[in-house]
Amino acid sequence: MGRLSSFEICFDNPHGNFHSGSYIEGNVAIALSAPMKMRGVYIKFKGKAEVKWTETESNDRESYNRNYAAKEKYFENNILLFGNPSSQCYNSVELASGHHDLPFRFHLPQGLPSSFEAEEGQVRYTATAKIIRQDKEDRETKRRFTVISVVDLNQKHEYRCGLSGSNQKNLCCCCCKSGPISALFYIERHGWVPGEAIRLYADIKNGASRTIDQSSVDLTMETIFYATGHSKHVSKQVAHVTRPPIQGLSEDSWRGELLFIPSLPPTHLGGCNIIDVQYTLTLTVDPSGPSLDLKVPLSIVIGTIPLTVMNQPGPIGHASAPPTFSHRAPSAPYSDFHNPPPPSYSQCVAGGYTSESNEKTLLNSGRCFTPSYTFYHNWGDSTSTAPVCEPKT
Repeated sequence: MGRLSSFEICFDNPHGNFHSGSYIEGNVAIALSAPMKMRGVYIKFKGKAEVKWTETESNDRESYNRNYAAKEKYFENNILLFGNPSSQCYNSVELASGHHDLPFRFHLPQGLPSSFEAEEGQVRYTATAKIIRQDKEDRETKRRFTVISVVDLNQKHEYRCGLSGSNQKNLCCCCCKSGPISALFYIERHGWVPGEAIRLYADIKNGASRTIDQSSVDLTMETIFYATGHSKHVSKQVAHVTRPPIQGLSEDSWRGELLFIPSLPPTHLGGCNIIDVQYTLTLTVDPSGPSLDLKVPLSIVIGTIPLTVMNQPGPIGHASAPPTFSHRAPSAPYSDFHNPPPPSYSQCVAGGYTSESNEKTLLNSGRCFTPSYTFYHNWGDSTSTAPVCEPKT
């Protein structure tokens, strides 16, 4: 690097995680082995979203690829850290040899969407420091950081309420129709945060003589990308729990098995108009042989601030609620939901994606940037389940 020994961006927050509306503070560290003449040192903060994908389409004569793309820019701000403040000034200034810490402070706008990384689209935030030199090549260093939008589960009453669904089907074999298989699926709340464990309750009745190979519950993240009047849906399983086979003409129940929520971006990516994120918890009953699975999906919300006020328990078996679960486990003692622990930050379980031309494309690699989201360790685990209100179908 010649006389420039080191050049990096340092945040006071070492994790590089910031909430929308907060301040980013730190310094640009420069080490010089000899004095350097320059026009100035700047740092630029930028936030943007971009989606891009290709689809194969066809007409009567041929098939062809069609590209879809869209962009949003949330902010772009340059801050002078050292040198001449006027962009019209071409006089050089000299930065002495040695180590220099040039401080900065930047206020993130309110209402920003959370950082997000996928092959088809990204929401990205970057800080780029640049040494502008006269008649010589500029020097540049870049650092990405994570922005987390606030999704407070306490803002909507329905996030506190239970959620249930049911489904049934008949298994067919040749000309015969067997007895039905049915499933009733229930969870205690609509809203959750990463780090919590969802207690799973279900009653499954196998009225057929055929064995059910297994029942399972999957947490799926569905991302919808929008561009030029089109959309693309991408689903990814992020958590999975199973139970063993169910013999013919018998029953099985989920009695509060736990599904732990990994580090994930909050629902909807509020503030972004070209990427949407939704979460579905699905009970799947898998009959043996050639038959479609029985599925019971429930849409849930992933937030960044956990519930701190819970409704008191309500009955589960009256006329407007689903039938009482035959083996529902008793609730654990009421935990102190008024004092949730401070969150930590954990890298997104979905990994990261790098698509810039000067970087090799890598998935789930330490060489690419992976956003980190709020994560509440042991919050809502098997020893701290909150009371629930009546479920909604």
